[in-house]
Amino acid sequence: MDSILADNDFYLDIFSPSEIAKKIAVKAKEKRLYYNFTQEALSKKSGVSLGSIKRFERTYEISLHNLLLLALVLNATDDFLHLFPENKYTSIDEVIKLKKVNKRKRGRKND
Repeated sequence: MDSILADNDFYLDIFSPSEIAKKIAVKAKEKRLYYNFTQEALSKKSGVSLGSIKRFERTYEISLHNLLLLALVLNATDDFLHLFPENKYTSIDEVIKLKKVNKRKRGRKND
């Protein structure tokens, strides 16, 4: 069944968490194969259990800690460092406005 939000060949579903997880798992498997690692070899090199690697490649589920361990072995840690980039300002007015706003140290509770 096609998405209701479909527009030509572009689907907003590609931004769902499950689709993002799938893309990450597929890319990780491609990297593993590029380096000619079996799942067992990747497990030994990364310290991530073989079962976790199999589950990741099959169901796209993995802990962040284990994903980072895999990224270290597969030379893919740079992408994590750019995951939440700092805001970029387009004008001095934005910087001045930011100075006037008190920076919150934690989120507010929504009641």
